[in-house]
Amino acid sequence: MAVGQNQDWTQRSSVVDVSPTRRQSALRTALAGLIGNVLEWFDFAVYGYFASDIGQQFFPQSSHTAQQMLTFAVFALGFVARPVGSLVLGSVGDRIGRRALLTLSIALMGGATLIIGLLPTYAQIGVAAPLLLLAMRVVQGFSLGGEFTGSMVYTTEQASPRMRGLVSSSTAAGTTIGFILGSGSAWLVNAQLSTEQVGSWGWRIPFIASVSLCVLGWFLRRGISETAEGLKAAAIRPALLPSLVADWVPMVRTFGIVAMTNAAYYLTFTYAVERRKSLTGEGGEAFLLANTLSLVVVLIAKPLGGWLSDRTGRRRLMMTLTVAMMCLIYAALRIMLYGTPPQFIVGQILLAVPIGMALGLQGAMVVEIFPLRTRVTSMSFAYSITLALAGGTAPLVSTWLIEALGQPLAPAYYIMVYGAVGLALMWPMKETNTRALDE
Repeated sequence: MAVGQNQDWTQRSSVVDVSPTRRQSALRTALAGLIGNVLEWFDFAVYGYFASDIGQQFFPQSSHTAQQMLTFAVFALGFVARPVGSLVLGSVGDRIGRRALLTLSIALMGGATLIIGLLPTYAQIGVAAPLLLLAMRVVQGFSLGGEFTGSMVYTTEQASPRMRGLVSSSTAAGTTIGFILGSGSAWLVNAQLSTEQVGSWGWRIPFIASVSLCVLGWFLRRGISETAEGLKAAAIRPALLPSLVADWVPMVRTFGIVAMTNAAYYLTFTYAVERRKSLTGEGGEAFLLANTLSLVVVLIAKPLGGWLSDRTGRRRLMMTLTVAMMCLIYAALRIMLYGTPPQFIVGQILLAVPIGMALGLQGAMVVEIFPLRTRVTSMSFAYSITLALAGGTAPLVSTWLIEALGQPLAPAYYIMVYGAVGLALMWPMKETNTRALDE
């Protein structure tokens, strides 16, 4: 570092207090990371589970297949908006603080979700209806660009080095709790209302009800403390673009760590459920209930993966889980697409354990590979790009592959390709568990 830069750092350090913040319990830290992701992923899950109903209301002039693809395209656009949100909200996290980022992101998601639940349909306002739906999905994606990764950084930085994997797995657990609540809500709505009622107005109920989660999250996060690393990052304030360029290696490695697991997750717990639900011609309550039960297994597997990675090493465990998913994906997808509801559960659980464990350890692993200076921004951008390419697009790509190739099991090979790329990128890496996060 140049002398002038050293002097600049000294001057700014004298103005900004970079001493450690007051101690905060691991439970409070975990809950703060969890609650926002419960809300964010509840909203994303509900949209996926009501894709057919939303398509009928907002794209009524299209065929059933076109409605499904258009609705999943809007679902995917929410992920495309994530990189923009990661740059904007990530800068808030790096330049103002992790706490400010977490408060802002949950407010944006809550507001956009409420509006989706209240939107008029195509029959009421014409083409403005799908445009407004698209706009709200963009806002949701924008907020997710900072929320998920911001909370991963916050929980990992607040945890002791020996518990990073376990504590940061709370963020991943929040996503699954959100999916469980979303899946359970979809099942309840479909079980209590007729198919016509669900398609007409019942799909709106979970979107509107999610406001309660937003209020709870705001109260829970109101008193959390800033991390010492967050204060130090706010004091450094480096130029954004040079930092992003300098972080290209960990950004590429993020793709290898994250891509396959997230693609497999959305294939298993969004696409497969919606496909079986739409093929039944009815509400598909049995498959929604089966999905909810399988997600409980994912929820249990996430802290297990975080805890085990603290002891065995995250790289070693992540590579093992990647191989396991590659071996299981074809058979599991076949069971899900052709089996009875009990067999559907078996197919999901085959993937639920390795997917859940991988998602539980990934938060700490990705945080640990990025330097401090613009950790939230660089990590959020890399994570958002990965999910835009491999996560949220999985239902859309799967639908397209089946239609284009006429092979219902084609998405399994698509997942395997991501696994091969991930193994190649993780192979030369070193273990990250003991790395100091204030570097």
